[in-house]
Amino acid sequence: MLEILAITCPIYLVVLAGYVATRSGLFARADMQVFGKFVFNLALPALIFNALAQHHISDILHPAYLLSYLFGSLLMLALAYVTGRRLLKLSMLRSTFMAMGVSCSNSSFIGFPILMLMVAPVAGVALGLNVIIENLVMLPLLLAMAEHGRDGGGGAWHQVVRQSARRLMKNPLVLAVTAGLIVSLSELTLPAPVIRAVNLFAQASGGLSLFAIGGMLVGLSLSAGWQRVVPLVVGKLIGHPLAVLLIATLVPLIGVPPMAPPLRAAALLMAAMPMLSIYPILGQAYGEADRSATALLICMVSSFFTLSGWMWLLH
Repeated sequence: MLEILAITCPIYLVVLAGYVATRSGLFARADMQVFGKFVFNLALPALIFNALAQHHISDILHPAYLLSYLFGSLLMLALAYVTGRRLLKLSMLRSTFMAMGVSCSNSSFIGFPILMLMVAPVAGVALGLNVIIENLVMLPLLLAMAEHGRDGGGGAWHQVVRQSARRLMKNPLVLAVTAGLIVSLSELTLPAPVIRAVNLFAQASGGLSLFAIGGMLVGLSLSAGWQRVVPLVVGKLIGHPLAVLLIATLVPLIGVPPMAPPLRAAALLMAAMPMLSIYPILGQAYGEADRSATALLICMVSSFFTLSGWMWLLH
């Protein structure tokens, strides 16, 4: 167990350092948005591009990972939405945000740094695959559902999907995946100075992203009905990885080769991460900011214990 704590403690110490530095006034909360923008627009794209461009395409596209993570996430989305509507009697919009909370992980800012400590050889590839699943399928689908729910069920889904597709074409992470796959398919060898420059940006992603997450937690409150978000937190930290593990167990039955143990561990850990960091920001646009922020805060604190448990089981 001490080995597991040696992995998780540094991650959360950096998050705590970001929180303390922002709370004490050394940095403003707005500075964390600048750090986050740097990570999102430069450091993470460089990391993803580097991970994909330097591998053969057969080493990148893992059908078992894509199927397991995608259908595990869709399973949690459906379960959460039906639970919200049928059992908890929530509105379509609130049920959609419950579904978003349990099915979309913070793969970039928290997931990747933890994978680098646990399964470093496949961390970059796992991040790239998650970017494909989350940005091309999960978020466009959930945003379409949110617009549909905001209109009381009368919104035009195809318009929202079209708008999401236009935004995705400008998303730096999606562009990095596309560029990395092109280089991998063409088997180009990039000049050494270019590789070193990309590496410099990529190396900045881990620590800075965790520090920014800590700073963003400043100002979030537990007072906005924390009891109501406990099922969401349990669904994200426990239900999501179990759903991915279930699908990963079933995938070989349809003839797809199973994942290697490190990649299987990466898929489970990615699913066990807290919800995406922009969850409260998306919630703000739909009147769900307080509940979303409370869920994120509780999820971040609880994930220290649940992630340690998952790592212990994997270990």
